[in-house]
Amino acid sequence: MAGERIKLVLLERTTLGSAESRRLRRQGLIPGVVYGRSEPFAIAVGERELRAALTSPAGSHAVLDVAIDGGRSHSVILKDFQRDKVRGQIIHIDLQEVRLDQPIQSTVSVTLVGEPVGVKEGGILTQVANEVNVEALPLEIPQHLEADISGLGIGDSLHLGDLVIPEGVTLIDDPESVLATVSHQTRDDEPAPEAPADEAGGEEPEAGDGEPASDG
Repeated sequence: MAGERIKLVLLERTTLGSAESRRLRRQGLIPGVVYGRSEPFAIAVGERELRAALTSPAGSHAVLDVAIDGGRSHSVILKDFQRDKVRGQIIHIDLQEVRLDQPIQSTVSVTLVGEPVGVKEGGILTQVANEVNVEALPLEIPQHLEADISGLGIGDSLHLGDLVIPEGVTLIDDPESVLATVSHQTRDDEPAPEAPADEAGGEEPEAGDGEPASDG
């Protein structure tokens, strides 16, 4: 599924600075900046409303229809955000104004689907790339891409060019780049055989070791 449009009300910020940002967060607002065809301008958005938008099916690829203080509507996407290092809460956002009729570039995650034949035979699966860069109209950016790896045998690789890309979406990355591989187990991966008791080199057991406990 591609991106969807979500309405969001923004407040314009006229007072800037870290103290003002802390005051906004105490009020349940997240400070941010909108970048567009004109000069960037400072905004704030309700934390609950922002969280609801980012947890929608489209997630971070949603196209947001934002209105600043009830004025004209802008189509924007989430460009970047910062989280509190301790609490994990979003503390600042950057929004990018877009035109719905002009393609944009975006990063999309890749999900591996299926169990490779090679893994069933004892191989090790390695996902080399977790995301790819694509270009498409804002509403056509996919939420994620899936890669079927069930046919990979030991020694096989899946490349970015093997991904099934939706119509209207262009892969920007090198199609020859490796996405996932199935390789032989190395000796380090194999369990070491247990040494025989007489070759273990351990110390002689003390008296009483290995004796059943007395019933008292």
